[in-house]
Formats: sequence, structure tokens, C-alpha cells
Amino acid sequence: MPAPQKNNTPGNRGQRRDQNAKTPQTRVNDRIRAPRVRVVTATGEQLGVMPTRDALTKAREIGLDLVEVAPNADPPVCRLIDYGKYKYMLAKQQKNNKTKAVRMKEVKLRIGTDVNDYNVKMARSEQFLDHGHKVRFQLRFRGRENAHQQFGLEVMAKVMEDLRTMGKVDQPAKLAGNTVTMVLTPLPQGQRVKKFKKYEEDDFDADSSEFDASDDE
Repeated sequence: MPAPQKNNTPGNRGQRRDQNAKTPQTRVNDRIRAPRVRVVTATGEQLGVMPTRDALTKAREIGLDLVEVAPNADPPVCRLIDYGKYKYMLAKQQKNNKTKAVRMKEVKLRIGTDVNDYNVKMARSEQFLDHGHKVRFQLRFRGRENAHQQFGLEVMAKVMEDLRTMGKVDQPAKLAGNTVTMVLTPLPQGQRVKKFKKYEEDDFDADSSEFDASDDE
């Protein structure tokens, strides 16, 4: 009886290529396609938006790699880091995150939230997301605010835009009665970039159960 042969037809080879294509690849140095990028140092310092060619030159001057960590941002966010160490730390963090309990945190907003209070709440949200937790944003309308509920949806849209380098939408903004809610889930560890770091509170504990979301929406 002849031995069974492996099926190496062109169709199967194409199927394997399609499967591999579905795996997202981190773009590094010359493989970064965007013409302009937002550059962040390894310590989180923002160097601003610049042409990708200039960012690559800067990386080479200091002996580091230009690594695209938030490809869906506009413009994409890149870090100046050692790519080899980055891959090692990313693998280690992903392994640790598998055993870490993910909780739902809650951040309450108002239509009239002042700028400083908003920035502090966004800094807290970034810390929640950076610790691997989901964040539920809740905005309740009071009195005459119920006549202008579109403003609540605008606040949620701003939150989503401001935190796009830390999380992605898990539950889109939803209006129920006098309340709008939205849930964000963390981006992969290596893709997170904080925008509100300077508003972080020194004694804030992102893992504290004090900030866990309640079920009585």
C-alpha cells in the first residue's frame, strides 16, 4: 500500500499564507509606512509629530529602533527603544497578564466637568487600562441636561479619542434613560502610550477595589 502523501497543493500553501497574514506584525524602522508619526521615548516623554524619516534618523543617532506601538492612532505612535528588549518584555508581560485578574473599573463624568478634573479622570483611566483592567465610563443627566443628551454622547466621543492610545471600545456609548455608558478595554501592553501622565496622582492605586464598577447602573 503506497504511503500517504502530504497535501502540498498551491491552494493549501495559499491558505497558510492567509493564516499568517492575519497575525499582526509590529513595524520597525524602515518597515513603518506612515509618512508622519508621533514619537515617544522609552520613558514616555513625547517628542511630538515629525516625518517618519526624521524620526528614524533620530533613532539611529542614539542607537535605538523606531517601533510602531499604536498603528491605529492618527498619526501612528512610535517609541524609540531597543526592539530586542521590547520583544522580550512584551512576551514577559503577556505571560504575566494571563494570570492577572481583570476587573471592571468605573469613571463617572458630567457634561460640565472642568478641564482639570477631566484630565485627572483621564489619567486615572490610563492607569486602570495600563494595569489591564476594563473601564466603564458613566455620565448621568440631571434636570435640564436631559433636554441636551447629545452632549453626553459628545463627551464619550472625546473620551474615546483621548484614550485611543491606551484602550479600544469594548462597548460603544449607549444611552439608557438618563445615563450614557461606554466601556473601554486595554490595548496590548506594548501598544499603550499615556497622554495624561502628568496628571497622575502619586498615591493613586489603580488596583484598589474602591474604584470597581458597581452593578447598579
